[in-house]
Amino acid sequence: MTESHLVVAGKARPRGRFPHARRAGPFLYVSGTSSRLPSNEIVGARVDAMGTVDLDIRAQTAAVIENIRDVLRAGGADLNDLVQITAYLVSMNDFGGYNEVYGRYFDETGPARTTVAVHQLPHPHLLIEIQAVAYTGRLDPTPLSPTGGTP
Repeated sequence: MTESHLVVAGKARPRGRFPHARRAGPFLYVSGTSSRLPSNEIVGARVDAMGTVDLDIRAQTAAVIENIRDVLRAGGADLNDLVQITAYLVSMNDFGGYNEVYGRYFDETGPARTTVAVHQLPHPHLLIEIQAVAYTGRLDPTPLSPTGGTP
């Protein structure tokens, strides 16, 4: 089995010692992904001059899925290759907005999905994190370099 890790240049660095994704044979396992940008700003999180925080589950969900798309593309896959998604929401009160945006990307032919509520995520402005598994269909995929793409 060919195994390799993927840390994608131009994406937010993982906040720990783990890759954006890991390949195992024809599968690409995407680590929990948020709406965080390389600048550490969080899409869908705004703080006004008075310190009032406005968090937007729809903007965060779209940004998370787009971040996953970028990781998948760096690994030679795309959203249509996803076979499984696990979404972690800080509040099930956000399920409707999350589900609405999710439906713009996937339908009943998309990946199997589980959505759970969690107490908190690594930053208080994060409402959602998603991990995913993609099937690339390649039994002997080209190994990835540590910074993404092929060596």
